[in-house]
Amino acid sequence: MRFYQTSLGKKVVMAVTGAVMFGFLVTHCAGNLQVFEGAEKMNDYAVLLRKFGAALWIARLVLLVSVVLHIVAAIQLTKLNSDARPVAYVRKESVQASYASRTMMWSGPIILAFLIYHLLHMTFGTVHPDFQELHPYENVVTGFQVPVVSIAYIVAMLMLGFHLYHGAWSMFQTLGVNHPRYTPILKRASAIVTVLLIAGFISVPLAVMTGVVS
Repeated sequence: MRFYQTSLGKKVVMAVTGAVMFGFLVTHCAGNLQVFEGAEKMNDYAVLLRKFGAALWIARLVLLVSVVLHIVAAIQLTKLNSDARPVAYVRKESVQASYASRTMMWSGPIILAFLIYHLLHMTFGTVHPDFQELHPYENVVTGFQVPVVSIAYIVAMLMLGFHLYHGAWSMFQTLGVNHPRYTPILKRASAIVTVLLIAGFISVPLAVMTGVVS
């Protein structure tokens, strides 16, 4: 607990929980891309997941705890940084900070708000126009046929991309993987992985809106 009270401790918690959430995003994106294989394939995948029972709920619990810890650590870390300098800079220069790093505290709450809506939309179906249990293919198609929803989803994914890009390579830095030779490589790798992942997510609503998936 003493370690967690330090700024390094909170950064480590954010790095580890961020890795957990990244793993979820990869598997979730892979599941989403099954929409291109047709209704039967994607719906069978949803049925298969339900068969895992307790294991599925354990995975969900780990993910939920990771999200909560990530948010709490981010808020506390921001407060620590603010308390360390109670008097603001007369002129603040973001010399080496990227756009992604400067918007981390803004993209985080936006992504959280979207996540809540996305769960209500595609998981619980409470705000879905025609939700069908264990029919994710039909839910995706009818859900993304609403232009406002698709546009909001795409914007949220772009914000997630900025958040993920900065978080991915800074995770290695927090855990001690920091070297003049390797850090640029990690940054490029983070950028490539982020682009591929976000492109995968965005391809689904775009496919529905353009009629590729119907």
